[in-house]
Amino acid sequence: MADPRMTNLARTLVNYSVEVKEKDLVGIIAQPPATPLVGEVVRQVLRRGGYPYLLPYTLPLPALGYEGLDQIFFEEASDDQLQHQDRFWKTLNEDFDVRIFIQSQFNTRALSEINPQRVRIYRQAYKDIFDTYFERMASGSLRRVSTLFPTQAFAQDAGMSLKEFEDYVYSTTYSDQEDPVKEWQRIHDEQQRLVDWLKGKKEVQVKGPNAELTLSVEGREFINSDGKQNMPSGEIFTGPVEDSAQGWVRFTHPAILSGYEVEGVELHFEGGKVVKATASKNEDFLNTMLDVDEGSRYLGEFAIGTNHMINRFIKKILFDEKIGGTIHMALGQGYPITGSVNNSAIHWDMICDMRDGGQIYADGELFYESGEFKI
Repeated sequence: MADPRMTNLARTLVNYSVEVKEKDLVGIIAQPPATPLVGEVVRQVLRRGGYPYLLPYTLPLPALGYEGLDQIFFEEASDDQLQHQDRFWKTLNEDFDVRIFIQSQFNTRALSEINPQRVRIYRQAYKDIFDTYFERMASGSLRRVSTLFPTQAFAQDAGMSLKEFEDYVYSTTYSDQEDPVKEWQRIHDEQQRLVDWLKGKKEVQVKGPNAELTLSVEGREFINSDGKQNMPSGEIFTGPVEDSAQGWVRFTHPAILSGYEVEGVELHFEGGKVVKATASKNEDFLNTMLDVDEGSRYLGEFAIGTNHMINRFIKKILFDEKIGGTIHMALGQGYPITGSVNNSAIHWDMICDMRDGGQIYADGELFYESGEFKI
């Protein structure tokens, strides 16, 4: 018998997050460890009249499915093979109605020894598909949600036993509640008050021990992230005006991308662009990713985490970026739904804790201090 919390999660994903409709083409992206959750998701999709398709990939790019294949691919592929676009992946992002991604890796560090230049080539090759994905999300023609199935590898990264990690996943998604959707609707209402207050604001200032940064948000929209695209969720976010970032920020948690952990990241901005980037660990990888393309040195996202059920750093950005009391910023691709026009083959979220005196001002008015909203 399936864990009832897992069944609740599957129902939430299918019925609330992406609202599968009759005859929808539904891509379910997962790896073998997630089979129990995949089964429950398929069950719910079928009950809604959709057509489920299973794809053994990871995100944000394909070809990295079963354990060890990702490492073999990057070690053996020629430059031509690195640049070859997976046709199944292209179809998924261009033609499907729904995309449900379930993170479920065996090995979270499989790519940590791969030459970052090869990762850069691979990401550049998928840029047009990446663009299509973001455009379809903005238009509503692609409904997507990302979640996680607890594996031993994820539990080890988080410093937890598997059982403890399972409890954490199901509590932060409210899957251990009788009616998870009711909880997400409550969160929507709480966050909507903040989004409504920010509407029409022109400038955001971030101040504190880890930042002195000014951003323009004039003409941009703040989005209420309420479990419709990520599960768990709990954040409000926007896309800053591309040439507006001025100042510096120090990220207090490791920034993780493609199996690399980059620690002690500090970025300095002039005219929106990162002009200086340092790190205490894997600085070379940081700068390689900053040079992926023209947009990778500009901010695509500024966000505030609001989910106080997510209360510890577990090395999974899906969770960590929502930690109540933190902000995060993403280098690279922006979300068109916010008004962002920044375009890049990367979208790299980095987290800064604000609970030790950090402040956010909007048009000169104190909006947030030490992890608490002030309006």
